[in-house]
Amino acid sequence: MRVLSYVVPAEDDGQLIRRVARGRLGISSHQLARAKALGALCLDGESVHADHAVRAGQVVSVTLIDEEEPAVPVRPENAPVSILYEDDDLYVIDKPAPLSTQSSPRQPDNTLENRLAWRYRDVPGFVFRPVNRLDKGTSGLMVAAKHAHSQMLLSRQLHTPEFAREYLAVTDGVPAEPEGVIDAPIGKADGATVRREVRADGKPSRTAYRTLEAGNGRALLRLKLDTGRTHQIRVHLSHIGCPVFGDFLYGTERPDALPGRFALHSAYVRFLHPLTGQALEFESPLPGALRALLPKAGS
Repeated sequence: MRVLSYVVPAEDDGQLIRRVARGRLGISSHQLARAKALGALCLDGESVHADHAVRAGQVVSVTLIDEEEPAVPVRPENAPVSILYEDDDLYVIDKPAPLSTQSSPRQPDNTLENRLAWRYRDVPGFVFRPVNRLDKGTSGLMVAAKHAHSQMLLSRQLHTPEFAREYLAVTDGVPAEPEGVIDAPIGKADGATVRREVRADGKPSRTAYRTLEAGNGRALLRLKLDTGRTHQIRVHLSHIGCPVFGDFLYGTERPDALPGRFALHSAYVRFLHPLTGQALEFESPLPGALRALLPKAGS
């Protein structure tokens, strides 16, 4: 269990401990209520009432006690999972493709969540808490929280400049302009459950792109999300006539070249650590299967 602590400075002398926990430690009202009920709201190591006044120099501590269980029981699966970074509050995963992110009644096995359940099988009550999600056919970087407090703070960053995400995509077609911003609203297609489309009544959506390589009717693009709509990159690239190579939903499926996946990769992520505020950034290179779709240098 994670314990958050805070040494009371002179300016907080006389404040109620509940206000310090909420304002200084960022504890949610739900987490505070649970901590109170379980005696996990402490001052100098002693459990106290939420209306207890604090004094300068005292230590406020809150033990984060999760109560959640996965919506679907997850069966641990002994299979590789690449963890690039890990601490007490979060971890960063490099997900392969094709691999679904989370288990569901329709797909209870062979997911990233199953693999993580095996890796953390000795952690009591392990819950997979992804902050950003990737489609089954997309590879690359994902951030996951280790507890509800971290997840809440990271989720607040997700669609802000503090949480930057960049992708690499091999496209079927070459953009008319080598770089630009696709500014087109996205909404659910009529009668569809999954498919999205550019439509006038959709939500504002912006994707910046830059062409890194081009040849033989394909291009390697680096893309940055200004918004985070479902399937945003896939919809936007299809909208400009350059769908992601192998995209079964918005382009042409190519099981001969990319069985089970398409040519989209989460290549870069930068965010602030939810507890320390430290800037963290990670990169993942273009997988070999996607590199093989492009002309070889000098050819």
